[in-house]
Amino acid sequence: MTTIIQPRARVLQMPEYHPPLGNRDSLRLDFNENTLACSPAVLAAIQSLSAADLTRYPERGPVEALAARHLGLSPEQVILTNGVDEAIHILCQAFLDPGDELLLPVPTYAMYEIYASATDAGVVHVQAGPDFAFPFEALLAAITPKTKLIAIANPNSPTGSVCTREQILAIAQAAPQAVVLVDEAYFHFYGQTVMDLIGKLPNLIVARTFSKAYGLASLRLGLLAGPESLLHWTRRVLSPYSVNMVALTALQSALTHPEAQSYLDWYVAEVKESRTAFLAALTEIGLAWWPTEANFVLVNIGPSHKHFASSMREQGILVRDRSADPGCDGLVRITIGTRAQMRLAVAAIQEFFATGAHSA
Repeated sequence: MTTIIQPRARVLQMPEYHPPLGNRDSLRLDFNENTLACSPAVLAAIQSLSAADLTRYPERGPVEALAARHLGLSPEQVILTNGVDEAIHILCQAFLDPGDELLLPVPTYAMYEIYASATDAGVVHVQAGPDFAFPFEALLAAITPKTKLIAIANPNSPTGSVCTREQILAIAQAAPQAVVLVDEAYFHFYGQTVMDLIGKLPNLIVARTFSKAYGLASLRLGLLAGPESLLHWTRRVLSPYSVNMVALTALQSALTHPEAQSYLDWYVAEVKESRTAFLAALTEIGLAWWPTEANFVLVNIGPSHKHFASSMREQGILVRDRSADPGCDGLVRITIGTRAQMRLAVAAIQEFFATGAHSA
């Protein structure tokens, strides 16, 4: 007799995340990564590692302290994680009990819901309107005593919209029983932060990633900043060796080497200039798009969205069809890279619409 082993009922009910990875040797405008390269100084630091260095377990403590100083915080207020994904995971594990609720403005990053679904907590969606502005009033109205975690991507993906500082303050004050996570993955392209409120708002936690502007996506490196009273509990469910030595070495260089900082500043400025030019080109083509403060834009392609994505791939340019997201039917997200890269993207988009492929 064959026994079929099943996972927990909660796992059976979890939504699945299937990123379209694989065969990405093209112009990568699909995952909001740095589209060029990491800093040469960071690469040099990685290349300096010896074979003996790789035999030791990684020590995150000294680099966490360095990251804390970089942010103007104490070491007790910072945790380095294996990408922001692990940061979200440990927050859900630490703070969501059966019967609790995650409050989630949608559309947004899928992993908030997936990790919350792995617990026995519920997920309450707050749908943004057609303009994709942050649904502030609706979110405030959805707060209940069951609300124990509120996840706010700021800027949000896939929309590029933002939640203002005043709105974040109001939400944190309206839900003192809940952890308010502000995910600032795209901070560098927006320029505004609530990191300075860490320790001042007792329920605020801020996440950052080194996968985007820093160009270190393959090393999986993220960060949580928050009050020591909250991070104390997240450390209990954190793997002690989840951040590897290669990532720690890269981060040390990224945060301290003058050339690394200059490179970061250059790349961010380049993307911002490119964003302005690309949005103007989309308007000239006749495409509707939503205002964005990130290194991507959500574009209304319409019924031909699948054909558009496949046609762009055939031309060596990857974009992300987001039609399956709540309220996003017909919409495609396009990462914004350098000006030279986006000129290639504009030419491919123009060709798609000029040839009538969109109506095929």
